[in-house]
Amino acid sequence: MTFDRAGLHGLVQDLYAASKDNQAFLHARFGLGSDQLGPYKATISRWINPDQMKNHTVSVAKAKKAIADYSKAIGRPEGLAELSIFFCEQAFSFVESCSFGDERYFIALIRMYDRSVHRVLSLPLAERPAYVERLGKLRIRAKRVGWGVEDELNDLWHAADFDEPLE
Repeated sequence: MTFDRAGLHGLVQDLYAASKDNQAFLHARFGLGSDQLGPYKATISRWINPDQMKNHTVSVAKAKKAIADYSKAIGRPEGLAELSIFFCEQAFSFVESCSFGDERYFIALIRMYDRSVHRVLSLPLAERPAYVERLGKLRIRAKRVGWGVEDELNDLWHAADFDEPLE
């Protein structure tokens, strides 16, 4: 099957109209709009920090899929760092708001924090400070969680040598 320019244009239009996920993908891929991370953050927030008043449920897999979808669309390292840290921040907000206590949820949080650390370490030194600050704030929030989360985040933090000054 071959497409001429008009056929390809029509295909992209149809894909765009088919779903919000396709729209987010195309916006990220082509750098359209002012906030390419917005739709991915909304998906993460919906699934990792659900609105319990609306009987929304938690789905770590769907929240992680948003990050994987962004990675497929464009996968910029700073965007991946932002989304993975945002995932952790939303997870802490959920846990703090409702005293949620599910071991699998906390394991996913620790693993995403680990990914966040590695993603931040992959960035140029000049781009790291704001992300490192947010990772540090998450460690402080972990003190109120229990389940060994604080110890795990501290271990990951110290293994990354974030206590050393960034130059």
